[in-house]
Amino acid sequence: MSAEPRINDRIRVPEVRLVGPSGEQVGIVPLAKALELAQEYDLDLVEVAATARPPVCKLMDYGKFKYESAMKAREARKNQAHTVIKEMKLRPKIDPHDYDTKKGHVVRFLKQGDKVKITIMFRGREQSRPELGFRLLQRLAEDVQDLGFIESNPKQDGRNMIMVLGPHKKKTEAMAEARQAQEARKAEAKANPGKSQNAAENEFDEEFTEDSAETSEEASAETPAEAAQAPAEAAQAKAEASAEA
Repeated sequence: MSAEPRINDRIRVPEVRLVGPSGEQVGIVPLAKALELAQEYDLDLVEVAATARPPVCKLMDYGKFKYESAMKAREARKNQAHTVIKEMKLRPKIDPHDYDTKKGHVVRFLKQGDKVKITIMFRGREQSRPELGFRLLQRLAEDVQDLGFIESNPKQDGRNMIMVLGPHKKKTEAMAEARQAQEARKAEAKANPGKSQNAAENEFDEEFTEDSAETSEEASAETPAEAAQAPAEAAQAKAEASAEA
């Protein structure tokens, strides 16, 4: 069934409770009379409460009403605050450059008001040194303490160690700050024709949508240095398993 309300000739009842253009109560009138008044005011007769007895109808500009409703819904979606849990995976012996890169991702997520799940992955003999992962998690928490706090303390989960960081800043606050920055960029775009104003307007939406944000899979992907290190460690682990057998 259509979610659109019935309007004008699509209304099929003998009488309606009519509401005027300014919200005034006209009372119960025959449908023909209500349609006549709609033509007189050059407005639409819109059924706003179909389940009432008799149905409630209002005189309005239905096209304008639909447009304003769509704009309100769009604004409401832009102001919605969805806290997302991002994931970042590290190795206990991570390279300093790779650490800085992944820390940068964590900083960006926290600035956006999102939680971050940090996973330390152990391989081979690393599993006998959980303190390495614990120290790495503590180091990361200290490096981003201005933006986030430890919401879930480090704990061992099989071959992994997990910690969750929560942002100090609420999602709504992060969105408000981003919106202010967007307004500043729009003003700059107007002053500088070389930058598209549309591009400046779209930057806020891109920053706070899941489509443009880095997904957990992308965020947790291994860096080139880690990827190069993995085959050697896998071979070492296989050799150790053979020796134990």
